[in-house]
Amino acid sequence: MNVMTPKFGLGASVLRKEDDAFIRGAGNYTDDETREGLLHAVVVRSPHAHARFTIADLEAARSAPGVRLILTHEDVADLGDLPCLAPIRPADGMPFAPRNAPVLCRDVVQHVGDAVAFVVADSAVEARDAAELVEVDYDPLPAVADIAGARGEGAVLASEGSADNLATRLYEGNKAAAEAAFAAAAHVSEITLVQNRLVCNYMETRSAIGEYAEPRYTLTTGSQGVHGMRNALAGRVLKIDNDQLRVVTRDVGGGFGTKAFLYREHALVLVAARRLGQPVKWTADRTDHFVSDAHGRDNIVTGRMAMDENGRFTALSIDLAANLGAYASQYGPMIPWFGMSMATGLYDIPAIDVECRAYYTNTVPVDAYRGAGRPEAAYMIERLVDQCALDLGVDRVELRRRNFIRGNQLPYRTAFGRLYDTGDFAGHLDEALRRSGWADFETRREAAKADGKLRGIGLAAYVEACAFPGSEPAYVELTPEGRVELKIGTQSNGQGHATAYAQFVAEELKLDYDMIDVRQGDTDDTPTGGGTGGSRSIPLGAVSVRRASQALADKLKKLAADELEAAVADIELDGGTARIVGTDRSIDFAALAAAAKSDADRKATGEFKQEEATYPNGTHVCEVEIDPETGATHIVAYAIVDDFGVTVNPILLAGQIHGGVAQGIGQALIENAVYDGEGQLVTASFMDYAMPRAEDLPNFDFRTRNVPSTTNALGIKGAGEAGTIGAAPAVMNAVADALRPAGVEHIDMPATPLRVWEALQAAH
Repeated sequence: MNVMTPKFGLGASVLRKEDDAFIRGAGNYTDDETREGLLHAVVVRSPHAHARFTIADLEAARSAPGVRLILTHEDVADLGDLPCLAPIRPADGMPFAPRNAPVLCRDVVQHVGDAVAFVVADSAVEARDAAELVEVDYDPLPAVADIAGARGEGAVLASEGSADNLATRLYEGNKAAAEAAFAAAAHVSEITLVQNRLVCNYMETRSAIGEYAEPRYTLTTGSQGVHGMRNALAGRVLKIDNDQLRVVTRDVGGGFGTKAFLYREHALVLVAARRLGQPVKWTADRTDHFVSDAHGRDNIVTGRMAMDENGRFTALSIDLAANLGAYASQYGPMIPWFGMSMATGLYDIPAIDVECRAYYTNTVPVDAYRGAGRPEAAYMIERLVDQCALDLGVDRVELRRRNFIRGNQLPYRTAFGRLYDTGDFAGHLDEALRRSGWADFETRREAAKADGKLRGIGLAAYVEACAFPGSEPAYVELTPEGRVELKIGTQSNGQGHATAYAQFVAEELKLDYDMIDVRQGDTDDTPTGGGTGGSRSIPLGAVSVRRASQALADKLKKLAADELEAAVADIELDGGTARIVGTDRSIDFAALAAAAKSDADRKATGEFKQEEATYPNGTHVCEVEIDPETGATHIVAYAIVDDFGVTVNPILLAGQIHGGVAQGIGQALIENAVYDGEGQLVTASFMDYAMPRAEDLPNFDFRTRNVPSTTNALGIKGAGEAGTIGAAPAVMNAVADALRPAGVEHIDMPATPLRVWEALQAAH
């Protein structure tokens, strides 16, 4: 039976309305913008990972052509440091005193790329030339770049005067219950895994324009939410009232968490603009991005599972060591805890004992990167479950089914306190297995073997938490031109918000999409906003947009009823007009706007407050083939069955999942940020840091098997990060399955050709 795809609202396969501008080159990113009298800036960065320094001479730089201003620490000493806003509860009960980054370093640099000075000139070329003339004398200090070097007695200190490198210790669980379960266990399995460090590498590097007109600053920058940035920058760094700072974001070329944070350049362009009386722009080059924008992941975890004689999981123990980098980034210290809270995955595990120690090192700070802790949690539990099956001699699919949370246990509260409301975990597992041809895999393995190749198949059944408790108000308005304008405080970074939100406006007002304008990214435009992150925008924002649109529809029907001298119940909206049902008497939206006696008659607000997170979940199945002569891994098939509660737009959803899986594959097989023993980032450009390309990615077989959420008013669970969360464990379980018959017992991410080849050689 053919089911008609709806034109409006939930489930509509609407093409992205914002793409016409991008395709025609009419996008408006921060670096595209100019101002009269615009000046340009460059940051002078440390070439050392840890060093004392003095600025020996600025005169040559100040007298260079075009130079207007050079800022050093003394010029911004009155500013606050970049804040750490992570809401964590240290395990020892002691207050957490984060090491915050100064806007410009005073006399010590803590990582390669640390900011020493800010040079402003008439052009970017002149600013770069002058920056090279800034004479800085460095006295290098010992540096530590990784977790292994940062912990333990005798470790090199990442900061002078510190007793050790331990930033904080976090704990969750019931140690006594877990220890009792391990003591009584019939079987215990263990695995230690490395979560490789990643560099975000969005297409659009960061850029910022600062302006000042007494008594207000204006910052234009790519972000994931202007309100949060304004609040942190105004109150914590500039030490001014929020209403003295306007933050504006236009188009954004990728965010992935990393553009949610406050960076030094945001404050520096504003200070420079005020001092010079002219607007100042700073735009990162790719090297700036590698050595100054927050990195992702970077931890080492040991997971242990206690099991009874039937292979049922009875307790989970996790020992996690996390690298925070040189400073506590905006949310960095909470990311490991966030991941730990999802560490039990989809399994019924009654007892947990989870400890995390976070360490400072002389590296770029680490913070949220797409998934923010949940990919790390899914990777740990799904690799561990495969290890459990191997140790027990039990089929890995059967072991998962045996330990899944059952339908009659839902809603289910995990040992971490997470409340899973709905789902059919065995259902999406079974469908993914069918779609992947799991049952016939051994035939394909034997065919590959005959061809001299190693073939493997792996799966990951994941769950994530997103759309966290809170709200995202929406504001709609009928304009004098008869258009409808929506304002909301989330921020599209390429997800297609203008399309998704317009679906709900169009549904309630029966209005064509091209008559709907979605506005985000201006603190003067929208009074509130939670920004975009944690897959919150559509689950929270769409409900508010629908409610605001319903309220506006009611107002427009009342206006039309008054103008047409009819009952409100007899009015219908259609195509930008209000009509008396069954007649040709109508009035268009522009006339309705003119008829409004006050702004309140043509404006409406909607707000949905969610009390609990939502929990998307699903199964990824990956099949790989490895050439033992070169170590190259080729993904030959990839099947995904996800439960997102409700699908808003199938086209947008597929794009989100494909992109997320690509990033997960990148981590599993390709990407790796590498520091040497002196704290130098060896992979500081695309010459050395590999990124996934089209040839590295398979065609994805993607389906949904949705069970609506009871937490969300529309049943939506969220989807923006899910692809990344399920991908890395599925890929690495497949790689491990391919290598195991060749004698390789363990391999960490990224499973590059060199690493795979070396593992195979060592196994011979």
